[in-house]
Amino acid sequence: MSLTMPEELLLLMLDDESGRLTDRATPAGDYALVGAMLAELALEERIDTDPPRLRVKSAAPTGDAVLDGVLARIAAEHEPRDSRWWVETLTGDVETYRNAYFERLVQRGILKSEEGRFLWFFSERRYPVISDKEEREVKARLMSVIFEDGPPSARDSLLIGLTRAAGLFPLLLAPAELERAQPRIEAVSRHEALNKTISDAVRDIFIEVARYAPVM
Repeated sequence: MSLTMPEELLLLMLDDESGRLTDRATPAGDYALVGAMLAELALEERIDTDPPRLRVKSAAPTGDAVLDGVLARIAAEHEPRDSRWWVETLTGDVETYRNAYFERLVQRGILKSEEGRFLWFFSERRYPVISDKEEREVKARLMSVIFEDGPPSARDSLLIGLTRAAGLFPLLLAPAELERAQPRIEAVSRHEALNKTISDAVRDIFIEVARYAPVM
């Protein structure tokens, strides 16, 4: 059974050894994870993200409990809302969604769950990698799109757009490689209107949040 886009994105955000999300993965990664859920629903033809509103095309269950919960939530909203509104709104429950996907990756034998301590006082759950096969396959697929000239699939285009929106490419590429690949990443990220709608919503929100974040 192949991984969903939210699961693939989580593997890209995870530090393999510590089992923690990388510092770069928040808060942009939270928005990107929600964007990946919406993208998955769009690819399953359950929602339409055309501006100026996001609407339900089919309320039929996908078989994914997390996505079906989100789909029901969208269907229950009476006012027309756009992708940005939904990304912002659903991010309020991102910890619940993230934990559900982490547990699914544990059940599949890709990660293991460990209880630990943060700063000696605070309990935390970590997810070290057991099998890195799936993560390597995701990275290899993205690199083949970025460094080749062929047209990307809709799924890969969306995942690259969300990875870019979350600022994760510096974790995947050396500085010189990233500079060389930047024009291709930008082009692939805008390959489809669906990609532009969701990934730009993620990126715009993150830029806005970062503008008002305290300087450390």
